[in-house]
Amino acid sequence: MSLYLGIDFGTSGARSVVIDDNSEILASVRYSWSDHVQNWFTCWREGLWCLLGQIPGHLRGNIQAIAINGTSSTILLTDGAGNPIDAPLLYNDDRGISVLERLRVIAPPHHTVLSATSSLAKLLWMQDLPSFIKSNLSNLSQKYSIYLLHQADWLGFLLHGKLGVSDYHNALKLGYDVENFQYPQWLENLDIQVNLPEVLTPGTPIGELLPQIVTEFGFSHSCYVCAGTTDSIAAFLASGANLPGQGVTSLGSTLVLKLLSRTRVEDARYGIYSHRLGDLWLTGGASNTGGAVLRHFFSDDELVKLSAEIDIEKDCDLDYYPLLKMGDRFPINDPFLAPKLTPRPDNNRDFLYGLLTGIAKIEARGYELLAILGADQLNYVYTAGGGANNHTWIDIRKRFLRTNIVPSIHTEAAYGTALLAKKNL
Repeated sequence: MSLYLGIDFGTSGARSVVIDDNSEILASVRYSWSDHVQNWFTCWREGLWCLLGQIPGHLRGNIQAIAINGTSSTILLTDGAGNPIDAPLLYNDDRGISVLERLRVIAPPHHTVLSATSSLAKLLWMQDLPSFIKSNLSNLSQKYSIYLLHQADWLGFLLHGKLGVSDYHNALKLGYDVENFQYPQWLENLDIQVNLPEVLTPGTPIGELLPQIVTEFGFSHSCYVCAGTTDSIAAFLASGANLPGQGVTSLGSTLVLKLLSRTRVEDARYGIYSHRLGDLWLTGGASNTGGAVLRHFFSDDELVKLSAEIDIEKDCDLDYYPLLKMGDRFPINDPFLAPKLTPRPDNNRDFLYGLLTGIAKIEARGYELLAILGADQLNYVYTAGGGANNHTWIDIRKRFLRTNIVPSIHTEAAYGTALLAKKNL
């Protein structure tokens, strides 16, 4: 019996799913982040070890391949041994805004990297840190002593030990050319002082599990670790969407839209980018709105109770743009965009109605913008993430999307990543 392990490192925690040759789920494990993480590397490593350790022992020896997804554009810098030299910059960190003017001179107009949260913008910002300068001067025997990795790359490295390997889903916001499968020449005009990763097709086997992992957890010596993907693409793979015009909305901590299209759409002005997916393109973007805003104001129990009390036949007259802090990425790409959460009604039910409606409007605006810029017209929406279970929210979204909305066939991004591991072995 051959089994496959998919591991998802998302915005709120980590999950793992084991599937068999029939793509049936045999085991599923979760690990949640604490509310106040002090050291992300310790948190990620502990989460990874916990997920591996909680897989039933009788399954581990039959796992043939492992793939990991991480949050898009979460990056870190390491030394030649894979040890991080500073804190990572997470998916929504916008400190790269300080280098955008320099980047605009070099990168093509409206390119994906021209965003304050792109991997490339973050890298240029990190190169000015004292820790970076010190680390690069510590080893003059080679051209560069520092490696850039994405979250999924580093987690994969912990398992296979091969430093500096990525996939073209994670590398897109680093500037990697996914049409010609190479780094573009214009990158040479930037003063990049790190080893950029080798980029593979997602799901490509990289190497066998390290012997110490095999010994500690009881995996097979022939178990391979594969090139990974991003969390939102993994959610798309799990959803069941497979035709142009079908979209997947991930309603997790953030709001992520992915639309399968015959046309590639890229426009950094709106935070829109396209991933290669076979012969088609997965176009979309990610907004900072989403479940994190809801949980800031309400507990899970309150969300369930208040949602059931909402009368969706009554129009919502609140015009919110729900954000926890200044700045959004898509469909408005503006690091200075202010949250709009007022006026707040006295009734919490009405306030929640306003928040759900505001997020639904952002979702609809995102899909409309994709079509305006040349993508296939939306004709079906699968929903993943915690919001997929809120039926009131689904009914509100139908009002604005005007199309069929169904739960994803599988809602766990880890399941999509397991399918990726299975596909290429």
